[in-house]
Amino acid sequence: MAHAWSCTGLDYDSDYHSAMAKKLVIKVTAGADAPERCSQAFTVAAVAVASGVEVSLWLTGESSWFALPGRAAEFELPHAAPLPDLIDSILAGGRITLCTQCAARREITEDDVLKGVRIAGAQVFVQEAMADGTQALVY
Repeated sequence: MAHAWSCTGLDYDSDYHSAMAKKLVIKVTAGADAPERCSQAFTVAAVAVASGVEVSLWLTGESSWFALPGRAAEFELPHAAPLPDLIDSILAGGRITLCTQCAARREITEDDVLKGVRIAGAQVFVQEAMADGTQALVY
């Protein structure tokens, strides 16, 4: 019997899913300064969570502000899912981390961030991104 992915050597029914990354680490560097790039990162993270992928979304640079309550509601992009909804979806099944240095530069502390958002540094990011079965993306 021919396999759907015979040209790649993958049997779609079994090999395809085992070949996919089991974890996705996404670093978003853009905020309101680059709304499409920002929205893409949150959308990909939310879709991955909904698909059963283990997701770790890192907020850096201007996206750091979205770790604060109410800030995502200020973000608008036509034809895009509302950022607060995407954040809720990601937090429901994944992890959101605010970069330690980015938080410090903006005087954001653990007491300031949304429930479920942690603050961690580059060492943790590298550890997550380099883990077996992990795909890392930067927006």
